[in-house]
Amino acid sequence: MGSTKPFMGKQYKHIYFDLDHTIWDFDKNAEETLHELFVLHKLADLGLSSADVFIETYTVNNHRLWRDYHLGVITKEQLRQARFNQTFLDLGLHPDVIPIGFEDAYVQLCPTKTNLFPHAHETLAYLQNKYTLHLISNGFKESQDIKISNTGIGRYFQHIVVSELIGVNKPDQAIFQHALDLACAQKHESIMIGDSLEADVYGALNFGMDAIYFNPFNAEKPNDVPVQINHLKELTVLL
Repeated sequence: MGSTKPFMGKQYKHIYFDLDHTIWDFDKNAEETLHELFVLHKLADLGLSSADVFIETYTVNNHRLWRDYHLGVITKEQLRQARFNQTFLDLGLHPDVIPIGFEDAYVQLCPTKTNLFPHAHETLAYLQNKYTLHLISNGFKESQDIKISNTGIGRYFQHIVVSELIGVNKPDQAIFQHALDLACAQKHESIMIGDSLEADVYGALNFGMDAIYFNPFNAEKPNDVPVQINHLKELTVLL
């Protein structure tokens, strides 16, 4: 965690959360999904050594492609077309034997998974009693709607802002401004919490809004990031 009570004197009214990798445990849910699809699509019969190797390779590709999507380098369609195709190619499959419909099966199944980071409900319920909570997500609307519904977290948030509907992604300042306007909120009374340094933390800080870096895997924190947490429950002490 950062310094004790780093927000002393701050009068926040609005807290903005990221969804994937911050509340909804994307990697854990993807891992469950891919273990199931590995068997369903008989990937071992295609010569892939194990589900774990497949998941490890996919995770690297998916994180890289999502960074590109955050920054507007690629489109939603390019992300979805590339992440599994590239994974299969990286693992030595010939393009002719890459399973058809694997991406569609993943997109249908993964959002139905309900793993959240530890103490998510407890923390959100605590914060809801003190602040107005909102979501800002760069995810895709149809998937985010399912995740929010299946996990029951929608009740905590006054507004849910999905970049696909707004037309700009975090870290673009326009999406932060849209979210504030929707809530009739001001920058000085708002704070962003998310796992992505580029999209969430620097996006908010460059916009002039405070931010907390959610860093569950304890990656090295850059010096210009003022506050980090490793567990959601730390927010009940900080805020």
